[in-house]
Amino acid sequence: MAASDNAADKKPAKSGPALTDQEALAFHAQGRPGKLEISPTKPMATQRDLSLAYSPGVAVPVKAIAANPAAAFDYTTKGNFVAVISNGTAILGLGNLGPLASKPVMEGKAVLFKRFADIDAIDLEVDTEDVDAFVNSVRYLGPSFGGINLEDIKAPDCFIIESRLRELMDIPVFHDDQHGTAIIAVAGMLNALHLTGRDIKTTRLVCNGAGAAGIACIELVKAMGMPSENVLLCDTKGVVYEGRTEGMNQWKAAHATRTEARTLEDAMKGADIFFGVSAKGALTPDMVASMAPRPIIFAMANPDPEITPEEVASVRDDAIMATGRSDYPNQVNNVLGFPYIFRGALDVRATTINEPMKIAAAQALAALAREDVPDEVAAAYQGVRPRFGPNYIIPVPFDPRLISEIPAAVARAAMDSGVAGKPIADFNAYRLQLTARRDPIVSTLTRIYERVRRNPKRVVFAEGEEEQMIRAAAAFVNQKLGTAILIGREDIVRATAASAGIELKDGLEIHNARLSHRNADYIEFLYARLQRDGYLHRDAQRLINTDRNHFGATMVALGDADAMVTGITRNYSTALADVRRVIDPRPGHRVIGVSIVLIRGRAVIVADTAVHDMPSGEELAEIAIEAAGVARRLGYEPRVAMLAYSTFGQPESERSRHVREAVQILERRRVDFEYDGEMAADVALNPKVMALYPFCRLSAPANVLVMPAFHSASISTKMMQELGGATVIGPLLVGLDKPVQIVSLGARDSDIVNMASLAAFNVGG
Repeated sequence: MAASDNAADKKPAKSGPALTDQEALAFHAQGRPGKLEISPTKPMATQRDLSLAYSPGVAVPVKAIAANPAAAFDYTTKGNFVAVISNGTAILGLGNLGPLASKPVMEGKAVLFKRFADIDAIDLEVDTEDVDAFVNSVRYLGPSFGGINLEDIKAPDCFIIESRLRELMDIPVFHDDQHGTAIIAVAGMLNALHLTGRDIKTTRLVCNGAGAAGIACIELVKAMGMPSENVLLCDTKGVVYEGRTEGMNQWKAAHATRTEARTLEDAMKGADIFFGVSAKGALTPDMVASMAPRPIIFAMANPDPEITPEEVASVRDDAIMATGRSDYPNQVNNVLGFPYIFRGALDVRATTINEPMKIAAAQALAALAREDVPDEVAAAYQGVRPRFGPNYIIPVPFDPRLISEIPAAVARAAMDSGVAGKPIADFNAYRLQLTARRDPIVSTLTRIYERVRRNPKRVVFAEGEEEQMIRAAAAFVNQKLGTAILIGREDIVRATAASAGIELKDGLEIHNARLSHRNADYIEFLYARLQRDGYLHRDAQRLINTDRNHFGATMVALGDADAMVTGITRNYSTALADVRRVIDPRPGHRVIGVSIVLIRGRAVIVADTAVHDMPSGEELAEIAIEAAGVARRLGYEPRVAMLAYSTFGQPESERSRHVREAVQILERRRVDFEYDGEMAADVALNPKVMALYPFCRLSAPANVLVMPAFHSASISTKMMQELGGATVIGPLLVGLDKPVQIVSLGARDSDIVNMASLAAFNVGG
């Protein structure tokens, strides 16, 4: 059976949680269309700011760069700026749809650069299929960028384009469809060789697929020491052998082997390793059965691999397997490579990305998978810590160590191979700088999503007749986060869904309170709770029958659901009052609201943003304890600042007295986290200002801010969101005995899904 020559170039989209067309279009259209915007990094508030940014101040760096071109790295974005360039001739698995259609993919690639490696990137779509014209349109862009990432260009054009641009430009040019797949696959292969006791010099490999990724894979394994005669390349015509003329080109011919094998079936007999970058079904169980003992099978076609792990298991119990899919172990995912490779290359001002840098990236990835897994990664595996072995030979994309390990290895290889323009003197300091670039809140949400998928819950979406709630529930199910329970009248829910074009799939339930078989049980439960608060039996009956918050919260309280999200039709305090009639605080805990604020790469937890209006000293201390617990559940070591108008007694403020009392209470309780106060916000967040108070007990800027009052917490988070461009998640409800989260009025469906996931995760304890 043969493969598609260009399958790797076509690169179908990753499989994973099912997404509807409408969800995908809505995601790209909501707010500002697309996925990118440009924001200034310097203040533009005053006339002086403008004079410095443009005329006349801008003339000074212009002259400096004219005198010394290297100064461009100091005074412009060049050193952290990558162009993602395509002509759209091989978009995902969709083929040649042209440059304009490729723009969403290229924007997405730019977003991944920023998300994983803090590299600014911009997409450029070139409207030509002429190789010479494409090369000439890109070759003159060197002054603008620190690197060029080529993407979704068909073979063999991609080989010619990359080769010529590398010769013509003095910045890294990298075709990720080729080298990204190769680097990740080879990293996994190195670990599989280690586990099976093989030597790369005596191992036989068959690669099915002679497009960009296939050629790059075999070039890299040969560069790492596998003899050419031990590698067989196959395409749609069978084995690429010496003397073959049909369907050949110079890139295939370079890897033609002297062999009697003519078909993939022939090639697979006795093979140690299979690399598939081809098409579904290309590898059969019979071929797998003919392989050597303990075979290594990397079936990387997407969304359906050349053969599934289940099919392999039906004929072999000794195979090590990887695929391109996220729902199987050992995913070959390019996001493990390109952001970090460019990060290392940019940081040493490399003139190219050469073979030693690629080898260093593969070896660093392989080494990382052999190390003990940190808590942040283990959290995504429901506390079952993955260990190096057949089902864990490749790191996962949300491993926080990637940002510090892979760029450092690439940078060192660039220096050792003589292509670094600015060598790094202190690699320990460099690794610390890299770690600081990581986006903590996205990593946290990714870990939470993965954990929820591994242990899916039944989550109530209380206002089930509202379009946004229905849309969020459908997305929750599509993303395989669990079962969604919509509370409402079925005919209205279905009519609203149909009108909005929302498909209600298996895993989404509709519960009508009046018709529920549990209706009587819920009424008796609520009546027993409220009868001494002046509620009659008929009042409990009315609340269960007509109020979705009470019905949904009772479902959770009695174990018929695991968690609940509500809030889009009523204000926070009203929704909270509804919930608290049904669910008590956890014993020994205080119910509070916390918000997670992300701004410029920093994540800060702010409390209390929802419950306590003017807390006393005792209440502030308990708020601090609850908020510190949230920080730990999210994977952060808490450093708590008790904020006030004054700082350590100056200027005097009556309101600060409660804050000082809270600090004294925390001292008496001997809590196990860093805290101090009272202090102003700049002292808590700015290390230079904090240094003015050497007695401050915080070892670094605070990541938990306890506000002196509800109004200050609410005002500050909303101001940061609207004026500072911060991302605010919350308020998150903390301290209830059962997990419930309340969204803001009119919340977007994506916000509701986030809060439902946090409820399922039980972020509130």
